[in-house]
Amino acid sequence: MDGQVEEVMLAGSRADFSVWGMFSQADIVVQSVMLALILASLWSWTVIFSTWLRLRKVNRAADAFEDRFWSGASPEDLYEDLKNRISHPLAMVFVAAMREWQRSTKSPGRGFVERMSVEDRVGKVIRVSISREMERLEGQVGFLATLGSAAPFIGLFGTVWGIMNSFQSIALTSNTSLAVVAPGIAEALLATALGLVAAIPAVIAYNKHATDLSRFAGRLEGFSDEFSAILSRQLDERSA
Repeated sequence: MDGQVEEVMLAGSRADFSVWGMFSQADIVVQSVMLALILASLWSWTVIFSTWLRLRKVNRAADAFEDRFWSGASPEDLYEDLKNRISHPLAMVFVAAMREWQRSTKSPGRGFVERMSVEDRVGKVIRVSISREMERLEGQVGFLATLGSAAPFIGLFGTVWGIMNSFQSIALTSNTSLAVVAPGIAEALLATALGLVAAIPAVIAYNKHATDLSRFAGRLEGFSDEFSAILSRQLDERSA
């Protein structure tokens, strides 16, 4: 027992309070928690930057597409140009709608019932295309929300474990001096800090990306409504 006490006190007196020192001296459980939080934080930054670049790219492509679409170009000519080289969600929605439109209007019209059938089919294709494209665009943004809510509790688990080790050191040495308890408490607080370091950027980025994704989804829906109105006018002209 005396040997264990001396070992604990000696360890406390020569403890390294640098970040790497606290990590290397921590219990294996606390080390596992820290390592998991570091890896999760690195992955979250990968998701943050990849999503930001993806949204930036599709918004620029959407700007160029809308400029071309509203410049007076024929939807049929634009469809023929884009159908084999779709590069962004807005073009995908347009091509899917035009493809269904051309298939549905090949057969001779049958009055009001046929018109409603064509509009319903095109509308369903547009809604499915928007949903599919938004799922692809979102990617792993949901991971940021999960990390933001879970990381503080994971860090708290490491904190509790480190404090338990500190109390064990007190029990072994019957000494409550900082030299005995400081290393375990420092390791515990480092786990908490890493949890917050992982969670805070993830929450901020998730809220930003969720807003941008919602805005882009509204842009897709707005374009689809305007395009549906154009197709509806063409049906009116054909049935006149």
